[in-house]
Amino acid sequence: MSQLIRTEPAAPVQPFPSSFWVANATELFERAAYYSMASFVVIYLGRLGMGIYWPAFLNSSVLWFLVYFLPILSGTVADQIGFRRALLAAFVLLSAGYFLMGYPVWIGGKVMADQINREVTAGAGTFIPIVAGVLLIGIGGSFVKPTISGTVQKTHGGRATLAFAVFYMVINIGSVVGRFVAYNVRTRWANLSLIFAVALVACIVAFLLVLFGYYEPAVENRTGPKKSVGQILLNMVLVLRDIRFALFLLVSSGFWFIYNQVYNVLPLYAKKVVESNPAMDLYTMANPITIVCFQLLITRLFGKMKPIRSIILGTVLIGLSMAINLVPIYASGGMRSLALNWLPLGSVFIILTVTFIAFGELFTSARTYEWIGALSRKGQEGLFLGYVNLPIAIGAELSGFLGPVIFDKVMCKGATTRADGLLDLVPSNATAGWLILVAIGFASAASMWVYNRWLERQTS
Repeated sequence: MSQLIRTEPAAPVQPFPSSFWVANATELFERAAYYSMASFVVIYLGRLGMGIYWPAFLNSSVLWFLVYFLPILSGTVADQIGFRRALLAAFVLLSAGYFLMGYPVWIGGKVMADQINREVTAGAGTFIPIVAGVLLIGIGGSFVKPTISGTVQKTHGGRATLAFAVFYMVINIGSVVGRFVAYNVRTRWANLSLIFAVALVACIVAFLLVLFGYYEPAVENRTGPKKSVGQILLNMVLVLRDIRFALFLLVSSGFWFIYNQVYNVLPLYAKKVVESNPAMDLYTMANPITIVCFQLLITRLFGKMKPIRSIILGTVLIGLSMAINLVPIYASGGMRSLALNWLPLGSVFIILTVTFIAFGELFTSARTYEWIGALSRKGQEGLFLGYVNLPIAIGAELSGFLGPVIFDKVMCKGATTRADGLLDLVPSNATAGWLILVAIGFASAASMWVYNRWLERQTS
């Protein structure tokens, strides 16, 4: 006699709550705001008369450092006051910051120079609003990162992989949208300062999304008391006392030092050497497009590679990305010869550089989280992962100082100025500058290999 077996129907998959989608839409507009201006910060500040060194210092050593270091603290503050209030405050700060970045031109009457001069000619009326703007953007941006990712974590409903895949896709979509819109706005009205107007509008839209559409996600499974800012700082000291972790942060910061040259040396090189009006927003769009197109393929083909080997490979790739720029220096016709009758050859290789860097990022960025998780002490995985952005902050801090020095003191040594304001570089000096960056990338990869061998001996 046969028996009928009754099975309970599978529970229907619950859709993501509205806060998840609002948070992702908010992230899209925040990333669009940031990347609408990121590729032109050093060019814009240089044209305002801030010289060669101040723009990169403010961009990397201050702005990038704040965005990637402060989440350690701002995430704690967001937990205390609630994500919704933290996001509203963040977009007020960001809106004010982007407004102040455009203030010298919009209200202060500052006229931008056509070229970037080495000397500082800007006065307090330019420096004060710009420095204030950079600080506000850095502080505001540091609140957005932990609150949006925290919202995704709290609302994924057991589908964390899909939820974070959506989140990372939105980041890259926002990056592309911001660059594309900024390009069309600044070229239509022939005014570079309008990139900050694009950023300002995007932040206002994000603020309204949070104000009218974002609801505080439910807090589930919270164990233990909320951590204070003092406890967070104490934890940082405790984490950095772990020599394995501290050494990893140090050796991996070389990758992010090179990565930051996309927003420091490459814009300076393009503007002062290759062409008078480089479309850096479109050129750097190669980064998010490459990531979107190849993320799944790289994961599929190399996902089984050990994390530390993947990180080493990514660091080698980012070092090689700098070497690409040697080709136009010695090419027939020079770096300003047109490729495909449209784009200077030097700019084509800048785009290829950004693309190579994206591949380096694909091999390095996500695997860093995996490696730190494996490196952390049992039961302290969350504590260690909370400091995963420290290498980015360290790399950005060093990049703001050393990037312009390599460009100005090495690449541009002995250069002559053409009638159109562009520099004719001495080939050997330009080569030396790029090779220094290549060497830093390779040295970082070699240090990572040595570190891994040391770690294997420690655990054997």
